[in-house]
Parts: sequence; structure tokens; C-alpha cells
Amino acid sequence: MKIIKTVLLFIVLTTVYLYSQAQKNNNKINNQKPTIIFVIGLWADGSCWNNVIATLQAEGYKVVSAQNPTTSLEDDVAAVKKALDRTECQVILVGHSWGGFVITEAGTDKRVVGLV
Repeated sequence: MKIIKTVLLFIVLTTVYLYSQAQKNNNKINNQKPTIIFVIGLWADGSCWNNVIATLQAEGYKVVSAQNPTTSLEDDVAAVKKALDRTECQVILVGHSWGGFVITEAGTDKRVVGLV
């Protein structure tokens, strides 16, 4: 289980790094890091991301863990959209398992700059 968390952390940090490099290359730096919203899979809750969240916050990122009700795709997308409404900058959505379906639907929001 620890190796899975390590791999997930690596993927998230790599994505955030690549995003920041793309912003620099396009001269679109706005001095604000994107907010990262984590979306859970089935049979889990937002606390699954605690270790990754702490690491990203230590790097200066704003991080939100959306609590999906997991009652339907529509309800889960609505929960992620509520989390999006709490942000004031660009967002990277990170989904695990079922969360991948959810972020694909919610990722059409104009604030979303990446899906992981």
C-alpha cells in the first residue's frame, strides 16, 4: 500500500511540475500556483489523501479533498463543482479509480487546467 501512495505522490508532483514548466514556456505565469483538488474513488473518503496533501501544502499549494457522496455520477460531479467554486485560481483535478470518471465530467470547467 505504501508503494501505491508513493507512486501516486510521484504522479501528482510530476504533473504539477510539468504544468508549471508549460506555464513558464508560454509566458503565462501569474505568480499563483494552481489549486489541486483530489477526488476519491468508491469506498473511500478524503482522508485517503492526507499524506499527499501535507506534502503539497508544504510546497505552497492550496489543496482540497472533495467529499463525494458516491450516490451517483451526477452527485459526485456536483460535489467536485462545489469544491471548484471554493477556488479563485486555476485547478488541477486528481482522481483515483471512480474519481477518474468524476473528474472527466467536472473537468470541463474553464478553471480546470489539468486532469490526473
